[in-house]
Amino acid sequence: MRILFLCHAFNSLSQRLYSELGARGHLLSIEFDIADAVSEEAVALFRPELIIAPYLRRAIPAAIWQQHTCLIVHPGIVGDRGPSALDWAIQEGEPTWGVTVLQATGEMDGGPIWASETFPMRQAKKSSLYRHEVSEAATRAVLKAVERFAVGGFVPTPLVAGDPSLRGRQRPLLKQAERAIDWQRDDTAHVLARINAADGFPGVADELFGEPCHLYDVCPEDTLRGGVPGQVIAWRETAILRATVDGAVWIGHVRRLDSTPSLKLPAAQVFAAPLATIPEAPLGDAFAPAGQTWQDIRYAEAGGVGFLHFDFYNGAMSTRQCRRLQAAYDRARQRPVSVIVLMGGRDFWSNGIHLQQIEAADSPADESWANINAIDDLAEAIISSDSQLTIAALQGNCGAGGCFLARAADFVWARAGVLLNPHYRNMGNLYGSEYWTYLLPKRVGAAAAQAIMRNRLPMNVAAGVAAGFLDACLAADADAFRIDVARRAAELAAAPDLAVRLQVKRAGRLADEAAKPLASYRHAELVELQRNFYGFDPSYHVARHHFVYKTPASWTPRHLAIHRDLGWTVPQ
Repeated sequence: MRILFLCHAFNSLSQRLYSELGARGHLLSIEFDIADAVSEEAVALFRPELIIAPYLRRAIPAAIWQQHTCLIVHPGIVGDRGPSALDWAIQEGEPTWGVTVLQATGEMDGGPIWASETFPMRQAKKSSLYRHEVSEAATRAVLKAVERFAVGGFVPTPLVAGDPSLRGRQRPLLKQAERAIDWQRDDTAHVLARINAADGFPGVADELFGEPCHLYDVCPEDTLRGGVPGQVIAWRETAILRATVDGAVWIGHVRRLDSTPSLKLPAAQVFAAPLATIPEAPLGDAFAPAGQTWQDIRYAEAGGVGFLHFDFYNGAMSTRQCRRLQAAYDRARQRPVSVIVLMGGRDFWSNGIHLQQIEAADSPADESWANINAIDDLAEAIISSDSQLTIAALQGNCGAGGCFLARAADFVWARAGVLLNPHYRNMGNLYGSEYWTYLLPKRVGAAAAQAIMRNRLPMNVAAGVAAGFLDACLAADADAFRIDVARRAAELAAAPDLAVRLQVKRAGRLADEAAKPLASYRHAELVELQRNFYGFDPSYHVARHHFVYKTPASWTPRHLAIHRDLGWTVPQ
């Protein structure tokens, strides 16, 4: 079928549904919901058989839903209505939640139901639940609804307002007054729930060191104690530790609330000056077991395998984080293990350089240069490892330079449901580095490499395996994925042909180096990037600025809105 997506932005859920439906043979086009007239024009151009709204912030115009079947993806259980569905569920401690696919009518979230799915809740950030449980449930529900529509004859279930058999109910926008934390009364569990419910957007309005700010990225602490509730009692790396009435929590990121637009940045960076008088609580040894605390790099060993975990907020890797991760990786290479697994984090493996840190720097161009060289050094260290087999285990999504940092490993295994965006051009025609000009053609061939970089579209795991970019698609369940990774890695470590594999690996690297040194690939990439960072064309800097400040889109990119291509005709 021809299916049009109407969405506020091409977010992670929109990308997941786009990939899943595209893989099933549907012809898809996307229009950002900028204005009624724009959406109406998209419908007229594409003439869709079905319209899906995976992520909208306002109602679909009546002129559209009265003439076309429009399916809304609502991140709430049947009967739930309102714009803060998942926020309320987290803050109120709902044990289970769900996703409902309903038809657009004149009543917001009140249309008949085409499909619904439920899932158990876990204690996690809203953004994490959205990328895992919500996305998985939404995918199942949307695929079911699309199949019902395609077959025909299905009658959606009317939603009866006030039905006593439904747990879901009408709830308003969750406002800051209802998110507020009373540090003198609220216990740790209460604080965690409130900040988790606001993570990603909008954050919890609060104060630190007398300055108003929004709080994000919270983690419990089970050892460090003391101080007056609400007081900052310690800091480490990017996070600060704040006392509660029964313990303490780490706050990883904040956004200042001043008169000018501000960025969400590491808390310890934003409040560096007042933290000068606060004691540092350095990270424990990444190679030693840790309790429940904030630790962004962690290492463990089992069965001759080393597992290097790095959980960076939103997958962004700053210059310092790249340097710290490389130091941990170099140390892992000295351990008596024959396989090293780069685990990334649960929500993201890596999204490449840290655009927010770059935007906040005194010289974004200089920080871009420092950051790309730091991540290149890390990629080179992985490529050059000759005493161990290396595996990138993608638990979460991966984008831009993060995709090629992963491909620097000998094997890339991904969890079913993960999305990759292995391209750079969406960021103001950024050329990219991380040795992609060496790694990508080597895996998929020159023509396919150019197509991947030119298309600028998300790639699901099945497509990644088919293209040769990924080596294996493993279990969709996060826990099952980690178990499977550990089992497969242990088998590699214990395999009788391990020595032969390592010998072949070393010989292949030597042959590649003789044909064209890694330094040559890096130099050529950096020449292009120098133009992006320091040249006369400001496209990268403009695109980065709009990205980090989340500027509303003024148009839909043409590679998404295929109905706006010149010469577009509706296929027969």
